[in-house]
Amino acid sequence: MIGTDTLDRVIGKDVYDESGQKIGSAGEVYLDDETGQPEWVTVRTGMFGTKESFVPIRDADLTNDGLRVPVSKDRVKDAPKIDTDGHLSPQEEQELYRYYGMGTGTTGRTDRTESTTGMASAGTAGMAAGGTTDTDTNRHGTVGHDTSGPTTDDAMTRSEERLNVGTRSEETGRARLRKYVVNENVTETVPVAHEEVRVEREPITDGNVGNAMDGPAISEEEHEVTLHAERAVVEKEAVPVERVRLDKTTVTEQEQVSADLRKEEIEVDGATDNDRRI
Repeated sequence: MIGTDTLDRVIGKDVYDESGQKIGSAGEVYLDDETGQPEWVTVRTGMFGTKESFVPIRDADLTNDGLRVPVSKDRVKDAPKIDTDGHLSPQEEQELYRYYGMGTGTTGRTDRTESTTGMASAGTAGMAAGGTTDTDTNRHGTVGHDTSGPTTDDAMTRSEERLNVGTRSEETGRARLRKYVVNENVTETVPVAHEEVRVEREPITDGNVGNAMDGPAISEEEHEVTLHAERAVVEKEAVPVERVRLDKTTVTEQEQVSADLRKEEIEVDGATDNDRRI
């Protein structure tokens, strides 16, 4: 059973038929002028939700998934086309009762509905449930009521976007050390020595005559001397010369950011103040 205390849970919810097929989404709830109880709900159908049909809400159930009504999807699809102008005339109301089989002998409510002046939308301007006007305090305890949905409180909230700026760390590149081998020609001078032959002659004297006469008087002889020379020798040796490493330093600089922010503004219709926007 849908009551006035659950209207805010009905509007905008998905509507399902008696077999569980989705019909559309709930638009506005229409209240009986005499009892103030929900009697009809408009259901937006079609690909873009542009078509609205009246569906009885008297015996509907509100579940976690949405609103389940006791009629079929095809029945709603072919319902009478009635403008959702905020109020049902007695003729429109009777047409809906006849179509859904809710007339005399069906629900026992025919006399009551025939004696009323129609049914008013729970979310339209003008006459609301129970006959309250815009200047009266309605059943929610507020002055006036919301025209775009169920009445919540006596004020409208204005919101705007704020720019929250921060930083995040992201990788911008990498640096690495790589060691490779190259050839470099190095020239150095080193002194080398070698032996050469020098011929020395000395005359015969009393001091060396003995040595001179120790061989035959006339003969053929050979005498040789071994010569030596130094050669430059190259030897390579790997030695450490330095240590190389990578380090990081942080540099801070200023960067400007900008974004388009939205904000709500409120216009007052019917006010006498010079400033009509707050």
